[in-house]
Amino acid sequence: MITTNVSPLGRSPEKRKSDQPLASEEYVAKALPPILRTRDMVAIFLIAIVFITNAATAASGGAASYIYWILGGITFFIPSVIATAQLGVLFPYEGSIYNWTYRTLGSYWAFFVGLCWWFPVVLILISASDTIVTYIQGLNPTWLTEPWQQGLTIMVILIVTAFLATRPTRVAQNLVNFGAGLILCAVTLIAVAGIRWLLSGHPSATSFNHPADWSINAGNFALLGLITLAYLGSQVPLNMGGEMVRNGEGERRKSIIQHLQLGTLLVFVCYFLATFALLVVEGSTNGATPFALIDTVDKSLGKIWGNITVICIMGAFFCAVVMYNASFTRILFVGSVDKRVPTNVGKLNKYRVPANGVIVQTVLAIVFTAFAFLVVPYTIKINSPANLATIIYNVSLAVVSLVWALITNFFYIALFKLFLRNRAILREKAILPIPVLLTISVVGPISCVATIVDSVLYSWIPSLVPNSTWTLVVSGVVLICFTLVAVGSMFATTEAAWQSWTT
Repeated sequence: MITTNVSPLGRSPEKRKSDQPLASEEYVAKALPPILRTRDMVAIFLIAIVFITNAATAASGGAASYIYWILGGITFFIPSVIATAQLGVLFPYEGSIYNWTYRTLGSYWAFFVGLCWWFPVVLILISASDTIVTYIQGLNPTWLTEPWQQGLTIMVILIVTAFLATRPTRVAQNLVNFGAGLILCAVTLIAVAGIRWLLSGHPSATSFNHPADWSINAGNFALLGLITLAYLGSQVPLNMGGEMVRNGEGERRKSIIQHLQLGTLLVFVCYFLATFALLVVEGSTNGATPFALIDTVDKSLGKIWGNITVICIMGAFFCAVVMYNASFTRILFVGSVDKRVPTNVGKLNKYRVPANGVIVQTVLAIVFTAFAFLVVPYTIKINSPANLATIIYNVSLAVVSLVWALITNFFYIALFKLFLRNRAILREKAILPIPVLLTISVVGPISCVATIVDSVLYSWIPSLVPNSTWTLVVSGVVLICFTLVAVGSMFATTEAAWQSWTT
């Protein structure tokens, strides 16, 4: 914790409530075991960001997809990682952006940002489970053809992973570490398949030789929103920042920076290699389907290795559901300790895990799944119910992309606020020269706005959902989500205030 007579925003302690530590900062240190090491944080970072199926969608842009990967990496991913590292070093507490916003902008904005950071996890839980369903369908087209079958399968996955997320933190973290190993194994097999395809004399299915192959045009604009989504989540490991091993401020700073450095490198490697293999073996058209990753390995290395790749990818997504549930229940936990949501939501079980938060998230995900898979397909005409899983997956992640791109702006607002109000503290704790921090605080928001506009206007799956319909559906879901969150937050804060008043 930063100790100084001057507040983080340069005002006296009496003038700003946010100068005082949150109750959760002290309580977490007493209540939750400090067990997370650098390798654990790297595993969380990797499995949170590398949804390897994003490489399949990106491949639809052909060689130009690499322009978007690089553009998104430079303008969005790297700035967000730097901002995450800087804010994490300044405020290494549980809750990541919720705590950072409180420390720089005050309690009102902290609650808003924390809530917007938290609620998309419901959609992510569904999307990751939905990906497992998609791969099951790829194994045998006659399996899970009906929406109700898909919905029930997702519900089973949600329930099983919720149980695992309520086990001791070390048990759940070991599962996450295993999942990170699975995704690295899958990417390795996919990359080897691409290299072997070329070495065995096959021509590349995608042209890389002409300038037009690399051009950005209206036909591939949608990739900007998709690829930005693929880079979202740099602060996920620091949701559990208060549970890192406590071996001194210097070592904690080193762990925060190192896990972000190594994690960033691995993310680039995974996405670049997977996209390369898809473009070389499948091409931009065939490579755009989720199961194309497996087809790539099947064609080059054979069915046995393809089946191993399927198992690795499905296992990684299963572990990702566990990780997201366990990580984001910490947001509810610190909110309950700080009396922003009802205290029962953050109640710890015998393993010192906020299990009630896991239950809340899982119940919400199951309700949404029931509506999307058991109600909508049988009340609204859908041309191909078999494509429902793909549509739900992409719309859900587009909504996540919109909301989290909005929230990412608060990284840069927080940095600017610190620079304007307490430059001395920022200079003392700076991980990079101040001009670099200010530069990313300008570039980052521009990229965020471009992502929001792109994700609304351009369909990620134009063959299934045209642009006009996509805009209506994505905007509608975002509006519904914010409405539900607004109503829910009023009840939550009212109940929390009542509990605070009566205790």
